[in-house]
Amino acid sequence: MKKLLFLVLFLSAAEFVAAQQLPAPDQEPGREPLTLRECLETGLEQNYDIRIVRNEERISDNDATAANAGMLPTVDLEAGYAGTFDNSRRTTLREGGAESEHGVYDQSADVGVAVNWTLFDGFRIRTEYKKLRELQQRGALNTRLTIEDFVATFTAEYYNFVQQTLRLANFRYAMDLSRERMRIAEEWYRVGSSARLEILQARVDFNADSSQYMSQIELVTASRIRINELLANPDLGREFSVQDTLIVINDRLRWDDLVGKTCETNAELLIADRDNAISELDLKSIRSRNYPYVRLSTGYGYNYNRYGSGTNLARGTLGLNAGVQVGFTLFDGNRRREQRNARITVENTQLTRQRLEQSILADLSNFWQAYRNNLEVIQLEKENLIAARENYRIAMLRYQKGDLSGIEVREAQKSLLDAEERILTAQYNTKLCEISLQQISGNILVYMN
Repeated sequence: MKKLLFLVLFLSAAEFVAAQQLPAPDQEPGREPLTLRECLETGLEQNYDIRIVRNEERISDNDATAANAGMLPTVDLEAGYAGTFDNSRRTTLREGGAESEHGVYDQSADVGVAVNWTLFDGFRIRTEYKKLRELQQRGALNTRLTIEDFVATFTAEYYNFVQQTLRLANFRYAMDLSRERMRIAEEWYRVGSSARLEILQARVDFNADSSQYMSQIELVTASRIRINELLANPDLGREFSVQDTLIVINDRLRWDDLVGKTCETNAELLIADRDNAISELDLKSIRSRNYPYVRLSTGYGYNYNRYGSGTNLARGTLGLNAGVQVGFTLFDGNRRREQRNARITVENTQLTRQRLEQSILADLSNFWQAYRNNLEVIQLEKENLIAARENYRIAMLRYQKGDLSGIEVREAQKSLLDAEERILTAQYNTKLCEISLQQISGNILVYMN
């Protein structure tokens, strides 16, 4: 009888193992799983932060013009009219008489084009134009930095979704293992080979695994909502599946390459360089006040005057006028103070850049050390996982024969699940380090390939 029962249990276990090879229910039929590249392309078009920073870049592009720097002249079309209503008294020397006029109404009207142009302003205009160009480049770098932050953040969340989905599958597998153990315990109880305590313990373990599985569903849902938020999907609860079912690690990163790319292409360092250049241009702009200025004004127009008294009733003129103004600001009370402060600002931006570079290289070193350590942990946990699977297989066979207690099977099951959890955590942590290293070195867009 025991041999017959053992055969039934063994065949049931084989069917159970085969059932684990079925596709996971998370894969939705009729819908292609999303790839990381597809998600990133969608996010680059829809993400709100990227759309905002791109608009800000457009503003800096629009501002980087010669006219905004003051290089071009101003042209004004002007027209005016004026009238006076006076009483006048006039005395002549020759005759000694006096003449009085009341209600004299004089009128004047003019229309013309006026041109004003600052030809030289102590190099301030040229400096201002260079500053606008630097701000334009800074705007482009801000856009790049925002895009890189998005790619890094989304890639990390994408693989977090993969991790949480795999963990959900592990918990579902654990729940199925506990269900199978509970079924076997019930079969042994029916033939009188075990006590009811074994069934109760198996049910407690099954309920615990079921609770853990349901809690994991919340984490998967939270990650799905976060991905939809990053993609700016109107429906935050939109269901989807991803193509990646494993966390693939790039173990070919090299320290020398990372350091070289970081010093050359890191977006934050490039922005710091632009800030340094802008502060130096601000100093030059203040120094330009030490030089004279030259301004040109010219115009062409018509002027008409109508007199209410006198020998001339009206007079009209049409012609060109021009003038040059040269000046020099001898004293304004703030020039020297502003220059001293500007020099201090230049020094601070240089120090800030040096501090930033040191901080970034320190982060690079920390992530590199964690990356290398986690690669070794993954190899170690792979060996542990193989041993844990073999240990559980042997424990399950002995349990089916009645040679092992349920508590010991549970310990073997727990060891297997812990090994799966540790290797999954190590893989995800290594992936996070890899993403951080790629971002710091300015190579984060590799995930778009």
